[in-house]
Amino acid sequence: MIAKHILEEVLCRAISTGADFAEIYAENTRNDSVFLTDGKIERVGDNLLSGAGIRAFLGTETVYATTSDLSREGLLKCAGAVAAAVGDLKKTGSVILREKLLPNLHPARIIPSSVDACERADLLRAGCAAAREYDPSISQVSGTLLGVDHTILIANTEGLLVGDRHIRTRMAIQAVASKNGENQSGSCSPGAGCGLEFFDTVAPTDIGREAARIAVVNLNADYCPAGVMTVAIENSFGGVIFHEACGHSLEAASVAIGASQMAGKLGQQIANPKVTAVDDGTIPGAWGSVNIDDEGTPTTRNVLIENGVLKNYMIDRLGSRRMGMQMTGCGRRQNYLFEPTSRMTNTFIENGPDKNEDIIASMESGLYCRNMGGGSVNPLTGAFNFAVTEGYLVRNGKICEAVRGASLVGTGSEILMNIDMVGQNLECGQGMCGAASGSIPTNVGQPLIRVSTITVGGR
Repeated sequence: MIAKHILEEVLCRAISTGADFAEIYAENTRNDSVFLTDGKIERVGDNLLSGAGIRAFLGTETVYATTSDLSREGLLKCAGAVAAAVGDLKKTGSVILREKLLPNLHPARIIPSSVDACERADLLRAGCAAAREYDPSISQVSGTLLGVDHTILIANTEGLLVGDRHIRTRMAIQAVASKNGENQSGSCSPGAGCGLEFFDTVAPTDIGREAARIAVVNLNADYCPAGVMTVAIENSFGGVIFHEACGHSLEAASVAIGASQMAGKLGQQIANPKVTAVDDGTIPGAWGSVNIDDEGTPTTRNVLIENGVLKNYMIDRLGSRRMGMQMTGCGRRQNYLFEPTSRMTNTFIENGPDKNEDIIASMESGLYCRNMGGGSVNPLTGAFNFAVTEGYLVRNGKICEAVRGASLVGTGSEILMNIDMVGQNLECGQGMCGAASGSIPTNVGQPLIRVSTITVGGR
């Protein structure tokens, strides 16, 4: 992407006024997408993003600049702007880069961009048709098929020169069910870090039917009552609760500056002993996996909480300097226009000791959350609010009628302690996480869990 001798020259320019470290992040990313509404192609997208970001450190202060000009002159101009912002100390030095080759843990067999748009549209049509045919109440169906081909190059003044290419595929289908002037929606959006071979294991028709099923369930559901309840949260995207309510509070971006409820708690019991939580960017082919993070550090399996005890944080380069702790391969960004920061990859609660059937049987009354939606959280206080997109009341140990309009409200520290049963059907769901460094793909996951008490919003 950029010649080695140019990278070395640019890095020297970036540290020429006193910076103690500098890096270049260059990328070339192609996004191919097909959008379908009610069986008709709405649009076909083919977007190419190319550019570089140059960052310099002076202690724990950083300067970051970007350019879409990857010529020698364009990169030197960008590095000069960074150097000028660092200071006016004149120094000379040299940078010798040594290329590092890493194994690709996430190979792709069928690159989305290599397949004709008509063939990709046929995959999406099959999923949308299955949703439309699921039930007569389905009134509208739309879908998207996304393919991402992401190539990066990272070089820094420590001599690192490393590159990576990562392919991602995702299908998202939304269905609307209507009756007597009322509409309810459902969605399903699985994805993976691979090519179109993804659909060898996940059928588009299954994606469409699942979206329609959720819409129909909600159309025929009553509103959820409000109150403090025992709640069971199902696996897969149910893990968004941990991701939002606790995961963000374990990122160095907030921990290092004391803006996290988890700051200063290493070695302390912060969760029920049944809870072990992990962030693992090394899982082959997973939606949130990468070979290296956006600072060039190999990703790791990072045990955050073990048997309820806080063991580690997610630490990027800046967080490492601030905290005096080792980087964990979690410096991530949406693209070169964003400065990287500590972010999650595939974050989940491990399988626990409880049988799933025992979790539901243990509930005299409460709420079973089969599917979760998005929400919001304050990392400093851990206060969160999440929507339940598919829920059922539980009475006398049995799942009963569907309810809609439920939300879960609480704080991360409370919910960790109140998880008193952890099942054995760990599964992950796919999402996009937005934060200071943009929107990035992340997996969330858990087995079925029981929260002894939590506030449920409803009617």
